[in-house]
Amino acid sequence: MLESNYTMPAEFIFVGFTDHLPVRVTLFLFFLVIYTLTVVGNLGIIILVNNNASLQTPMYYFLGNLSFLDISYSTAIAPKMLVNFLASRKSISSFGCALQMFFFACFADAECLILAAMAYDRYAAICNPLLYSTLMSRRVCISLVMLAYFSGSMTSLVHVSLTFRLPFCGSNVVNHFFCDIPPLLALSCADTHLNELLLFALCGFIQTSTFVVIFISYYCILITVLSIKSSGSRSKTFSTCASHLLAVTLFYGTLLFTYLRPTNSYSLDTDKVVAVFYTVVFPMFNPIIYSFRNKDVKNALKKLLERQFSNG
Repeated sequence: MLESNYTMPAEFIFVGFTDHLPVRVTLFLFFLVIYTLTVVGNLGIIILVNNNASLQTPMYYFLGNLSFLDISYSTAIAPKMLVNFLASRKSISSFGCALQMFFFACFADAECLILAAMAYDRYAAICNPLLYSTLMSRRVCISLVMLAYFSGSMTSLVHVSLTFRLPFCGSNVVNHFFCDIPPLLALSCADTHLNELLLFALCGFIQTSTFVVIFISYYCILITVLSIKSSGSRSKTFSTCASHLLAVTLFYGTLLFTYLRPTNSYSLDTDKVVAVFYTVVFPMFNPIIYSFRNKDVKNALKKLLERQFSNG
């Protein structure tokens, strides 16, 4: 199936965004700030969730895992990208490329499932409050999180295994800033239809199925909210979903655009710009989205700071 003279390239070279050094330095500083805020903000959410009794609920359990995933898949991409902004040779070893692809795909797929679990949690809390403790028991929550990580790992393993079995007989220059699947498939001199089909099928199944769960959950929530007579109660009830809806819109919009299009419509230059948002920029927004509109998180942060100052 593979050519007899096929050898895996020792390294891949990223095209990146530009070769102009002043622009690269500016981008380095800009994305360094974004990555720092991503790590600090999401780590802060994890610390708050694990150290505040009022946040020991399913919604915040999922939020803590969402923050962990944001740190993880951003870390799979951002540090190497930052180094390459200042490096004269923007390279990555083949093994490093495979690891980067695996961890990014794993954590991104897991995030889809966590966002779906959060939507189901809101559905259970608003539409079935009397059954909430049963529907969202500790065992159910742990099972949903384990399913997210397991599914992400399995689908990612399939993509990486099939991608790195392809012959790369020509150029090893990747028109991207990280080892994503479509730009690597573009380098192969073999028929990549199976890879493209699996990319569309697996990503399509996870992204579409989780999107359907989110859509149905919010449809039921909307019906329930509209049946509430008090406008104040309606607003208060639906406001608990606003942060999650915004996070879903940002994350799914870019992923669906990138991975669920016909392959003949791929534009690697356009995809690079879009990829920057869902790999580096959007993970920074989740702590802002969930803390800015959430009284529980703000109160927990206030108590933590007061405790720190009183101890100091």
